[in-house]
Amino acid sequence: MKIYIDGKFYDRENAKISVFDHGLLYGDGVFEGIRAYNGKVFKLTEHLNRLYHSARAITLQIPLKKEELEKAVLQTLRENELKDAYIRLVVTRGEGDLGLDPRKCPTPCLFIIAGKITLYPEELYSKGLDLVTVATKRNISEAVNPCIKSLNYLNNIMAKIEANRAHAPEAIMLNKDGYVAECTGDNIFIVLNQKLITPPCWAGALDGITRGTVMDLAKNKLKIEVREELFTPYNIYTADEVFLTGTAAEVIPVTKVDDRIIGNGKPGPITQQLIQEFRALTQKDGTPIY
Repeated sequence: MKIYIDGKFYDRENAKISVFDHGLLYGDGVFEGIRAYNGKVFKLTEHLNRLYHSARAITLQIPLKKEELEKAVLQTLRENELKDAYIRLVVTRGEGDLGLDPRKCPTPCLFIIAGKITLYPEELYSKGLDLVTVATKRNISEAVNPCIKSLNYLNNIMAKIEANRAHAPEAIMLNKDGYVAECTGDNIFIVLNQKLITPPCWAGALDGITRGTVMDLAKNKLKIEVREELFTPYNIYTADEVFLTGTAAEVIPVTKVDDRIIGNGKPGPITQQLIQEFRALTQKDGTPIY
């Protein structure tokens, strides 16, 4: 495996950053998880735009222009001879001292890892996930805004620990007001009366790239009404269908939440259609690697 760090490629065992990097010491940095399918990088422009938005929100200067960073991503895939891959693109505040002042970090660090990822076994895409709602609340926007895809994922990790203890593969997180925000690593949708509903980003959800893609497919391809609305766990329990979206997860059905069967206990027809449409799109759309 060849890993890109600040303009150079290193073997995995030699790919190192400083222990004084504030990305490590304080979670001070931003990242993107990106997928490549069939020799093309899916939604690369959208991912890079979100990365730069996250960086701007924390006043972090990315050391490359977008065009240069796009070339670096593609070159990392070529160096690893990959056509289908998961790409982790990270920008940290860089090396500083043991204080947390970002002014002590003059040079950001940028690295890119390209490899393989399987978040859920394929059988769960036909069977569905069994989720739990956890006590850990989603960060409020006045603190660490969930729209910033930062390296500080402790909020999500605390929720993931609760899911692990409940032997569930994923957890639903509520915001401070008790409304559904998102899962630890995925956006959530419900289907109710042939309408697709997902929490608005201001309620604590990341503005997911897969989330946006699925919303477009539902509206423009399946001609389904799509809404961004607040809802509670009750609306999940009584929904016709539930599914999650994410770069690694893609589109995956949910068939049980907090021991309540969703719908008839099987992935619903709209979820199944969206899985097919999304997978078809990833095979033909994207930025060519080679």
